[in-house]
Amino acid sequence: MARLDGKTALITGAARGIGLAFARAYAAEGASVALGDIDLARAEESAAAIGPQAFALRMDVTDQASIEAAVQAVEARGGIDILVNNAALFDLAPIVEITRESYERLFSVNVAGALFTLQAAARGMIRRGQGGKIINMASQAGRRGESLVAVYCASKAAVISLTQSAGLNLIEHRINVNAIAPGVVEGEHWDGVDALFAKYEKRPRGEKKRLVGEAVPYGRMGRAEDLTGMAVFLASSESDYVVGQTYNVDGGNYLS
Repeated sequence: MARLDGKTALITGAARGIGLAFARAYAAEGASVALGDIDLARAEESAAAIGPQAFALRMDVTDQASIEAAVQAVEARGGIDILVNNAALFDLAPIVEITRESYERLFSVNVAGALFTLQAAARGMIRRGQGGKIINMASQAGRRGESLVAVYCASKAAVISLTQSAGLNLIEHRINVNAIAPGVVEGEHWDGVDALFAKYEKRPRGEKKRLVGEAVPYGRMGRAEDLTGMAVFLASSESDYVVGQTYNVDGGNYLS
């Protein structure tokens, strides 16, 4: 028997990258998976590639009506057993160049998006009375400040704090809320990050990415698939006694 047989998961930002890797892993473990993403066309392509266990939803986590509609669509298929708050944005700038627009955009997706998606899913889980699993995507950036990354670091620190508070509040309903803190993960996201560092640190494109990969104690940047074991564990009954924790899956970058 697969570890997630009979479960239904909603993953935000699932059209690509880490969210898509989680969707594949959950489907392989027997779950039905809703791929929520603002890019519906790409989410549909990704869901089709996974197979009949996966389906796509257009979902904008900055829009409350979109959150509610997506949650209701998944509930109409039997209910949400697992939520992964994966949708996120990144930006960086020196403190004196941070704009209010950048701040509000990151916090709207990374913090408010996670909170209100979590809230909507938790309400349905409470109504069903069968508990559930909620997994927030934090970051090693939430464990410390970084010179050029103040807003993103602060947003991911907020995700860690939200995970603790929600974990303590919802466990009475047997809803486990935990988080994963990746380190540097190869993919489209880091291509954009590298470009921003190249701009502000006056580096050639690709150099920052190479340097951070070499600095990981494990010896390389992470891959989305490196995170799926933890994602499956936190979604399964094996994590029933785990509450409000944030797990580092970062190749040794941050030691708790």
